[in-house]
Amino acid sequence: MIGDRIEVNIAGGLDIPLPRMVHVRQKFATTRLNDIPGAVAAQFQRPEVRAKIKPGMTIAVGCGSRGIANIADSARQVVAELKALGAKPFVFPAMGSHGGATAEGQREVLEGYGITEEFVGCPIHSQMEVVELGKLDGGMPIYMDKLAAAADGVVVICRVKPHTNFRAPIESGIVKMLTIGMGKIIGATELHTQGMDMFGELLPAAAKLIMSKKNILLGVAMIENAADETAMIEAVPAEQIFTREPELQTKAKEFMARLQFDEIDVLVVEKIGKNISGSGMDPNITGRNARFIEWNMKPFVKKIAVLGLTPETHGNATGVGSADVITMRLYKEIDIGKTYANIITSTYLDGGAIPIIMNTDHDAIRLAVKTVVRVKPEDTKIVRIANTLEVLDIQVSEPMLPFIKANPSMFEIVGEPEAFKFDAKGTLYPMLGKHHEHAVA
Repeated sequence: MIGDRIEVNIAGGLDIPLPRMVHVRQKFATTRLNDIPGAVAAQFQRPEVRAKIKPGMTIAVGCGSRGIANIADSARQVVAELKALGAKPFVFPAMGSHGGATAEGQREVLEGYGITEEFVGCPIHSQMEVVELGKLDGGMPIYMDKLAAAADGVVVICRVKPHTNFRAPIESGIVKMLTIGMGKIIGATELHTQGMDMFGELLPAAAKLIMSKKNILLGVAMIENAADETAMIEAVPAEQIFTREPELQTKAKEFMARLQFDEIDVLVVEKIGKNISGSGMDPNITGRNARFIEWNMKPFVKKIAVLGLTPETHGNATGVGSADVITMRLYKEIDIGKTYANIITSTYLDGGAIPIIMNTDHDAIRLAVKTVVRVKPEDTKIVRIANTLEVLDIQVSEPMLPFIKANPSMFEIVGEPEAFKFDAKGTLYPMLGKHHEHAVA
């Protein structure tokens, strides 16, 4: 049984030298929208969008579990535009099995992003009942949130981005939210039983069945830049989804940030969570994915140390199995029920495996460094990130500086070399970021 502390005999101990770290800023071309309400309002001025909304319609507005920049402001403006056109909108969670697959948990996830009835200006109806809309060829049933299915129309608000487990013209976005998200835990589980490698064909087929049965009006697609900022918002009418979403997916991949290295000895990730990525930490950034998934992505990372969970993930530690070592702090934060509900739905059970646990951040980082073979600790190439959404400002170890200096178009050195800073309990002082508390000096 794991208590509050683990005692383990490590040959030579963990009193090893660590290289000094340097604050570096990665350079990417970034486009940013400064007026989110204005951008949404402009989309609702388009005739093909306005024509979808009729006075008196009840419209279900689906919002998901991802941490999307400006999602609450976007949802609020969508609701306002629907009301201005005479509709009666309500918000519902379209997030599959997330939030522990309970009505209360899913409402809590939305509220964590600022999507409350008071803020968005309409009711939020969270429940887990579904209706079966039909069956695909082969007999698979397709489900939809019961209240959304009873509405006169449906609008979903989502981020279009590369998926964490498969590659196809349509990945994460409108189609996935219509199928996985609106299907709740039952529908999401049915689709996942076919394997994510089938999603490129399966999700569009499921979405077409849903659209043939129910009045899907449009998707409000949001795309983010490399700085985790809103770069683009576009309302996509239902009849354009299958042609336009692949184009938006291409755009999202162009905007996406990455760690601009071929190989990293140790990647230190301060926090993971469902608000950061469906996989807790995005394999598009770490280069590491679940077993059996073909994933030829750089960088090649030898060891990953994860230190904690985001508050917004509410204990859901999905993806923790991709780490090599975690902290006791993270382990104690895990809500096993929420994590397992999500992991089992995905069918990739290794995403919930518990890595090696070290008592402190200090020990977790040193264990990762100590177990990199054929590299002296002081020569280890270490990259430290706040999370996989925030990779503009990173820290790198001094042995990486020659590469950094040789590529001024990709990097800017911001700080001076300094040692890792731990408090008296061995906790690493955090990098500052949107998803992090400020360090106390």
